[in-house]
Amino acid sequence: MSDVQCTYCARRCRLSEGGGGYCGMYAAANGPGGPSIVERYPRRYSSLNVNHIESVPFFHFQPGSRTMVLGGAGCNLDCRYCSNAHLARSEPEPLLVYELAPERVVRLTQQHGCHNIAFAINEPSVAVPTLMDVVDCAAAAGLPVGVLTNGYLPAETARLFGQAFAFVNVSIKGWHDAFYARNTGVPSVKPVLRTLEILAEMTHVEVSTPIVQGLNDDDIPAIAGFIRDLNPLIPWHVFRLLPEYKMADAARPNVDVVNAALDGAREILAFVYFGNFVGSQWVSTRCPQCGSTAVKRINLSGCASKAVAYALTVDHRCAACGADLNISGKAVTWHSEDEGTWAMQPARSA
Repeated sequence: MSDVQCTYCARRCRLSEGGGGYCGMYAAANGPGGPSIVERYPRRYSSLNVNHIESVPFFHFQPGSRTMVLGGAGCNLDCRYCSNAHLARSEPEPLLVYELAPERVVRLTQQHGCHNIAFAINEPSVAVPTLMDVVDCAAAAGLPVGVLTNGYLPAETARLFGQAFAFVNVSIKGWHDAFYARNTGVPSVKPVLRTLEILAEMTHVEVSTPIVQGLNDDDIPAIAGFIRDLNPLIPWHVFRLLPEYKMADAARPNVDVVNAALDGAREILAFVYFGNFVGSQWVSTRCPQCGSTAVKRINLSGCASKAVAYALTVDHRCAACGADLNISGKAVTWHSEDEGTWAMQPARSA
C-alpha cells in the first residue's frame, strides 16, 4: 500500500498503514479511491470534566457558562516548557481511556447542564474526524463547540476550524521563527499567524501566549501589534507559565516584571488578561471606552477564573456606555438550564 500525506497539520507527515506521523494519531488505510487518512484511536478521550468557560480559557464567549471540557492525547509540537507533556508527548493509546460516541458526548453535556463543549487539553488537529463528528451531533442539539489550538495548521484545516467551531483560542507562543525552531520543534511561526488571520475572519477568536521570562517576554510588543492589526478587540490571555518538561529547572517568571512588560500592550489592545497565578487582579473585563467593569471575575487558582457579576446590555455591550466588548454567544449564567438573560448584578471594580 502506498503511503499518504497527512493534511491535518502543517507538518504534512507521510503516513503508512502503521501510522508514521509525528503526533502518532493518524495512519493510512486502503479504500476504494486509494489510500486515505484514518484516526488510529477514533472517539477516544483522556478526560472529560465540567468547568467554567473562563477556565478553558474563554472570557468573551458566553461568559459565565458551564462547559463540558474534552481532552485527548498527542500534539504536533514539542514545546520544551510544556506543562502538559505527559499528554502531549507520551504514547497516546494508554492515555485514551474513554471511548465515547458523539451522541454520548452530547448527552453527557446536556445531563450536566452545560451550555457548550470545548476541546481544550491537547492539540485538536490530532483528532479532527472525531471532533467533526462531535460538532455535527452538537449542532443538532443546539450546542456550540470550541477548541484551543496551537495554530500550526495548513490553510485548509484553519478554514475547516473556522466553519466548524463557534469559538477558537489560538496560542501564539513567540514571534520569531528562531524561537519556534528552538523551543517548539517546528521551523516557523508563520503558519500560526496565518491560522489566526483566517479564523479572525470566520469565527469568535481569542489568543493565548504562555510567557517564560527570559525566553519570550521580549516578544510581547510584536505579538500585541499583530493582534491589534487584526482587531484590537480580540482578547489576549497572557499566562505566567511555570515551565516543566525539558525546562523544569528554569526560574519561575516574576509576576511584576511580566505585568510591567504588558503595559504597552494595554495601550493598543482593549482586552489584555494576565493570569496563571493565585490572586490575579487582571482577569475582569473592563470597558475600553468608559473604564467600568463589565464582567467581574475572580481568580480561583492558576489558570482558573470564574465570572461573578455582569454589567452588560442584553446584546452584550457595556451597560454603562454601550461600547462594543466583542462578546459572542447567547447570554447564559452558570445555572441557566438553557439560553436566557444575563444576571444583571452590579459589577464592582476588581
